[in-house]
Amino acid sequence: MKKILLVCAAGMSTSLLVNKMNDAAKARGIAIDIVALPISECSKAAEEVDIVLLGPQVRYQKAQVDSIVDGRVPVEVIEMRAYGTMNGSAILDRALELIDQNQ
Repeated sequence: MKKILLVCAAGMSTSLLVNKMNDAAKARGIAIDIVALPISECSKAAEEVDIVLLGPQVRYQKAQVDSIVDGRVPVEVIEMRAYGTMNGSAILDRALELIDQNQ
């Protein structure tokens, strides 16, 4: 099962996105584990995931997250339009594409 970590400032807005992504995965029959955490809690969780996606509001912390994962998994800032519209399907597609490229 693929694991996705979504990181934002407090973990609240991203929780809604987790629901949208889970709905998209379920509709496609994809087994996936998606977790949303604030940036302050991402270091431990990052060891157990296949990708880390950052909310646009914490894009300035990408370098910090890159150093935490140390190249083991992709780290990407979620595209602002997809995040703003809570387009869980598009964000899921991008995450799966990056995971596949990393394997």
